[in-house]
Amino acid sequence: MSLKQKILALATLPLIIAILAITGLVTSQSRDLAQSGIQAFEQNMLEAKRKELRNYVNMALTAINHLYVDADPTDVVAQELVKTILSALNYGEDGYFFVYDYDGNSLVHPRQPFRIGRNWIDLADPDGNLVIKNLIDRAREGGGFHAYKWEKPSSAEIVDKLSYAVALDKWQWMLGTGVYLDDVVAQTAAANAELKSSINHTFIIVALITVPAVLAVFLTGIVLNLRERRLADDKLKKLTQRIIDTQEEERTRIARELHDGISQNMVGVRYVFDLAIRKVRDGTPDALSTMERGAEGLNNAIKEVRRISHDLRPGLLDDLGLTAALEGLTNNFTERTGISVDLVSVPFKNLLPADAKTALYRVAQEAFTNIERHARASHVDLRITSNRTGLQMVIADDGHGFDANSDAQRLRTTGSLGLRNMQERLEHFGGELDVRTSASGTILTARLPKSIYLSQNQEPAHI
Repeated sequence: MSLKQKILALATLPLIIAILAITGLVTSQSRDLAQSGIQAFEQNMLEAKRKELRNYVNMALTAINHLYVDADPTDVVAQELVKTILSALNYGEDGYFFVYDYDGNSLVHPRQPFRIGRNWIDLADPDGNLVIKNLIDRAREGGGFHAYKWEKPSSAEIVDKLSYAVALDKWQWMLGTGVYLDDVVAQTAAANAELKSSINHTFIIVALITVPAVLAVFLTGIVLNLRERRLADDKLKKLTQRIIDTQEEERTRIARELHDGISQNMVGVRYVFDLAIRKVRDGTPDALSTMERGAEGLNNAIKEVRRISHDLRPGLLDDLGLTAALEGLTNNFTERTGISVDLVSVPFKNLLPADAKTALYRVAQEAFTNIERHARASHVDLRITSNRTGLQMVIADDGHGFDANSDAQRLRTTGSLGLRNMQERLEHFGGELDVRTSASGTILTARLPKSIYLSQNQEPAHI
């Protein structure tokens, strides 16, 4: 894929995911809302049916109360009169009362007279529900509701029915009546269809809102990605040029060091040894002292080579670690400038990767160079600590500080290493650089995250 295609893909993928997430969320919420609405609607209708059934049963009890109260348990005449009254109490096209004794024998059933006189205790509906037995149990418990499937008289279809049964304990009878729930099912289905229609309407509205928004975001993403690409290309060009400039400046510095230091020392050594050779040939007695001066000059040249090599890459950093390299840096700094340095460091025990140690060393090296050139300080504190957030290196001097608006900008833009380079070294590892300056000195704080040494699955050591 070309870069442009990758940008388009990266811009499109989040939009697609967002659309799918929004669609799924709207669908889920709409479905939940519809379900809760339907359930509430259905429960309200069932509650109305329950109240209706209680009223019907109370009406029937009122109709037979004058007979039932005065009759004894074996009053057959009163029982027959009650059966007659209950058989005649019909309401609506499918409303009637039924009576069974506690053994399951049918006593009153105006819509299905064939059941009268027979035992139906084991009668089960298509779902295996023991209808009569459960109704008798509800009645003997003090009255209650029971749902089951039963034949509707007006349509001869098996539909859901809800009945309410009470007990006539004196006669060991169960009196009940019921309502068919097919109208509830029909109204629930109608409500469900209406809610689905509302959901579809909501989807249309969401589509009308989201599609233009998605297109706008898509186009905006494309524009931003192309702009970021141009900015990245510009930054890459600037970085490449900075690398080239840094390399050239470093070559110039090394060439100047070699010319002004080693080259002149070696020339001086050559002249001394030439003089010593002439004195030896002439038999001059001070030839040995001349050779000693030449040896001393050669030793100075060797020291200069070591110094340049140490500046390029200190061997202590690779052999003994960061603390030893910093001790060498501070000792050389004190020997060269006369500025005292206090160094306190954590014993890392090889927890830091090599490139992180190099970055910290270069930051410290540049900080000491700036102190030497600009701070006019008499003392420097260098402390390296570790905590739960990561590693921290603080370099504080007692110099005169610098103007944060002018000197800081100059230090960022001049030299092969400046504040910007120090900051970029730390940002490479997810760290940060903080510089605070005042008339009483400057405090430079370099921070690296905990992941620097946790990447090796070890815990940082502490002081």
